[in-house]
Amino acid sequence: MATAHTETEKAIVTVVKCFYDYAGADGKRETLTLREFTAMANKEFPHLMKDVNLKEKLQELDVNDDNEMKFSEYWKLIGETAKNVKRVIKRQ
Repeated sequence: MATAHTETEKAIVTVVKCFYDYAGADGKRETLTLREFTAMANKEFPHLMKDVNLKEKLQELDVNDDNEMKFSEYWKLIGETAKNVKRVIKRQ
């Protein structure tokens, strides 16, 4: 019998699915364009990224300068965002 995912496992699945829900709208299924990234950030991270210049953030994360965000670059964004959340939680 299969057991249900834990809350942590569900969170990871959600974060991965989020990338693929937005990637590919402009063509490539494995990357986010600026338009796709902006749509994702505005809908999925409206509070955590509200003061972020999304174009600059994409350029900062885009290690190979192809003007797209690969999953590994997205995962770095998730890590940075999690660190910011950790800082807030530690202060509470």
